[in-house]
Amino acid sequence: MQLRYNFRLDPTPGQRMALARAFGCARTVFNDGLRIRREAHAAGLPHIRDTDLQKQVITTAKRTPERAWLAEVSSVVLVQALADLHTAYRNFFASLSGERKGRNVAPPRFRSRKDNRQTIRLTRNGFRLRPDGRLNIARIGDVRVRWSRGLPSDPSSVTIVKDAAGRYFASFVVQTSDEPLPDTTGEVGIDLGLTHFAVLSDGRKVTAPKFLRRAERKLRRAQQNLSRKARGSGNREKAVVKVARAHARVADARRDHHHKLSTALIRENQAVYVEDLCVNGLARTRLAKSVHDAGWSAFVNMLEYKAARYGRVFQRIDRMFPSSQLCSACGSRDGPKPLAVRTWTCRDCGTVHDRDINAARNIRAEAQHMVAAGRAETPNACGGPVRPSA
Repeated sequence: MQLRYNFRLDPTPGQRMALARAFGCARTVFNDGLRIRREAHAAGLPHIRDTDLQKQVITTAKRTPERAWLAEVSSVVLVQALADLHTAYRNFFASLSGERKGRNVAPPRFRSRKDNRQTIRLTRNGFRLRPDGRLNIARIGDVRVRWSRGLPSDPSSVTIVKDAAGRYFASFVVQTSDEPLPDTTGEVGIDLGLTHFAVLSDGRKVTAPKFLRRAERKLRRAQQNLSRKARGSGNREKAVVKVARAHARVADARRDHHHKLSTALIRENQAVYVEDLCVNGLARTRLAKSVHDAGWSAFVNMLEYKAARYGRVFQRIDRMFPSSQLCSACGSRDGPKPLAVRTWTCRDCGTVHDRDINAARNIRAEAQHMVAAGRAETPNACGGPVRPSA
């Protein structure tokens, strides 16, 4: 399994200037390649081979007065920028033909120096890890890294990132082997929500931290302060960074919460079951801000890759499964209920249910059935029974 390990960098002022030069050169090569491909397509010319395009926008361009400054940065940075363009086009064409699953991929767009996120990527011949823990980047030098943990293996590539808050990160791609945890008997179903971020089938409820809601007052003040600054002024640039740092603190806190909770669930349980929520649809409702603040998709993705790495079972159930309509005690279907109904009594067996805990138990039961059967079983579009009653 390939994983990314991210670490904070502390470049010196001179290294920051060198990195800014590298970001600009990589952006220029990417945009030149994109422009040439678009012009060739508009003129009805045949597809330009990747090697020919590389010679044109890198090798030949370095010898011209207009692009002579490309020679000031490592050629690895320029080659990888062009490789990113090739990958973007391949993903776009694969999406058009149906070979790529998931949402449609848009064609590559021109990169701007005003983009919030600037990156360069280097392969093994463009960087080196020093014995003293510093990261040596070609044409930039030894950069101090804030190591929070060791790398499990030698990295195959590294991406240097400057985010909107002005922070620098090194993202290493490493190959890791599975690290199975000791077997346990626990199995848990998880019902994700807004009032409670996660309700577990064993009755536990994890309160929604609502990081964005809690920081709204500070964010509002920072954004109001930004709106009062004159465009193009130095004070406006400082205000932009303050707003970006405020948002970064919210994102970092949310990510930290997701990692800690997902790790705890994977360690405690042999199997983890969740519902496949339609986040994009919910994000178009009046609950959009709360849905984005919860970050369900990122949390579920963490559960999935951690389960694969640590030898646990992970299963999603279909979003159309009526988890809130079934009685987890007798299996009878009681019909849909408005969100205001938090507790209800089964009309067949008389069991009083907490809506969320009952849904989590139904998610666990359905996922256990799917894992045992080895196939996905979902209700039909007309709301028919999920499976015959026992």
